[in-house]
Amino acid sequence: MHDNEQIIRSLYAAAEAKAKDTEFFVSLFAEGGYFYDVGAGMKYYGDDLGKPVDAYASAFPDMHRELYELHVIGDVVVVELSLNGTHDGALPLPAGTILPTGKEIHAPCCDVFHLKDGKVTSFHCYVAVPILLQQLGVFGNLEAALTH
Repeated sequence: MHDNEQIIRSLYAAAEAKAKDTEFFVSLFAEGGYFYDVGAGMKYYGDDLGKPVDAYASAFPDMHRELYELHVIGDVVVVELSLNGTHDGALPLPAGTILPTGKEIHAPCCDVFHLKDGKVTSFHCYVAVPILLQQLGVFGNLEAALTH
């Protein structure tokens, strides 16, 4: 029996900016497992699984995920959390890149994981993107804040 809560806590620990271990993060996924960044509309597989972790750590060098609630139902883990950090690096988005604003974020998020045999088969990340963009000060005029 695998401790699915501990596996997911390890995954979050590997994504923390100050202790980032992208290789370990990726190793927690099953063959064919994926990371779906719902707000960005992007799915990552294989070697690309670590790209969002690296992008957020680069954009928010002090990135910390505050885990509020973990709910484990068999091979499903649901996590209520917030993404916290200072926007000191470029943040790539599908529509363009937001240059550093120096502003702090505390963006609400909900993640849903499915696991099989102790490995993540799917990770759906639901970040409250409008709140994140508002905290960065770009929500009112997103197009002007993007570089292409």
